[in-house]
Amino acid sequence: MRLLIAIIAGGLFGIGLHLSGMTDTNRVQGFLDIFGAWDPTLAFVMGGAIFPMAIAWRLTIGRTPVAGSQFPPRPNPAITRRLVIGSVLFGIGWGLVGLCPGPAMASLGYGGVPGVVFFVAMLVGMASAPRVSLMLDTRAASA
Repeated sequence: MRLLIAIIAGGLFGIGLHLSGMTDTNRVQGFLDIFGAWDPTLAFVMGGAIFPMAIAWRLTIGRTPVAGSQFPPRPNPAITRRLVIGSVLFGIGWGLVGLCPGPAMASLGYGGVPGVVFFVAMLVGMASAPRVSLMLDTRAASA
C-alpha cells in the first residue's frame, strides 16, 4: 500500500513539474534573472506548493497516516552553519543548471546526455555530503 501511494504521489509530482514548466531549465533560470528577462512562473509554483503544505502540516497534528506509523517530524527551524552552507551550495547548483532534484528526476526521460550527467553528479554529491559534512564538523571542532 505504501509503495502504491508513493508511486501515485511521485507520478502526480512529476506531472505537476512538467505542466508548470519547472523541468524547463530556461524557465527556472529566467526566474533568477531579475535584471533581465525575469520569469515569475516559479514564484507562483512555489506559492502553490507552500500554502497547501502549510495547511497539510496543520492537519497532521494528532492524526496518523493511512499508510505508515507516523508523519515525519517537523523540520528544525534553527538557522545553522550547516543549513546556510547547504542552501548556498544547493542554490548555486540550481542556478547554474536550472534543475533541482525533483525536476532532474522528472526530466531524465528526455533530458539527453546533459540531464543524465547532471543526475549522476547530483547522486555523487548526495552520497558524498555526509562524509564532507563530517570532515567539516571535525575541522571546526579542532579549530
